[in-house]
This record gives sequence, structure tokens and C-alpha cells, in this order.
Amino acid sequence: MRHWKVAFVLALAAGVIGLLAYGFTTDPRAIPSTMVGKPARDFSLTLFDGRTVRLSDFRGKVVFLNFWASWCPPCREEAPLLEAAWRRYQTQGVVFLGVDIQDREEDARRFVQAFGITYPNGRDDRGRIAIDYGVYGIPETYFIDPSGRITAKYIGALNMTILAARLAEAAQGIVSAEGKSRNYQSISVR
Repeated sequence: MRHWKVAFVLALAAGVIGLLAYGFTTDPRAIPSTMVGKPARDFSLTLFDGRTVRLSDFRGKVVFLNFWASWCPPCREEAPLLEAAWRRYQTQGVVFLGVDIQDREEDARRFVQAFGITYPNGRDDRGRIAIDYGVYGIPETYFIDPSGRITAKYIGALNMTILAARLAEAAQGIVSAEGKSRNYQSISVR
């Protein structure tokens, strides 16, 4: 009877060690999204300047859709990069759209002003857009191709290399396979 107990404890310990090893070797941002490869849900957003836009207004362009909040440290980290990228890509058929969530409007407006953000931004005051997109961590970014299909999702602060690669893929209608395996490869779905 004692050997069975020892074997059980050893098997349990091996299972826990295996789970820990898997967790330590997995990129926490590599969470597959059921939305990648599917049409982006349309929504209406009132921008901080008072205009209202619909995602469908941008059909025919690549859309960089970023969910953020003023209190989020990684959002603050990536804000200057996003503004620089917007200035670089805005003449290339790319639209940047920021959606502020779980925030107070005055704090969000101060954030936009503090970082000199000029691309369109608005507040998802009811959280409906974030829920429809399955947002569970910020910053969270969706890349949408000209036909309105989500080609990639990225959780966390972006760098210019990843941002440029995902925009280029979206422009070509290439759906990212990243997050589904440790080996990155893109697949073209037309």
C-alpha cells in the first residue's frame, strides 16, 4: 500500500512540474483569438472631438484598432510609438483607431493630450465594443485588412517591428498564425 502512495505523490509532482515547465515556456501574449480570420464586428464610436465613426467607414483600408486606458502602464509605454506609427502610415491607406475602456473621460482626454495623440480616439463608455471583441487585457490591438477581416490580435505593448509586420500582413490579407504555435508562420487566406 505504501508503494502506491509514493507512486501517486511522484506522479502528482511530475504533473505539477510539467505544467510549470509548459507555463514558463509559453508567451502569455500568444493567446489565440477565435476572431482572427473572421470579419471584424462593426461598431459606432463617438470620438473625443465629437465626431462619430463606424468601423465600416474604413472598409478598403487597413485598420489598426487599439484598446487602451489612461491608467495602464503598458498603454503609456506604447503611446509615443503608436503616434509615430500613425504619422508614418496615415498616408499609406492605414487608419489608426483608439478605443478607451474602463476609464474616466477626463483622464482619457488628458492621456490623449499628454502624448500628443492625433489619430482618432473615443471612449467605449459602456464597454460594449470591448466585450464584442473579447478584450481581456490592455493594451490589446486588432489588425484588420481592407475587406474588414481581422488578421491578427496582439496583447501588450507593441514595438515597431511587430506593428509594421502585422500592418504589412493586413494590407496583403494575410492572417497571422502567431499565437497558435511557437513557430511563427503566416498563412494567406483570401
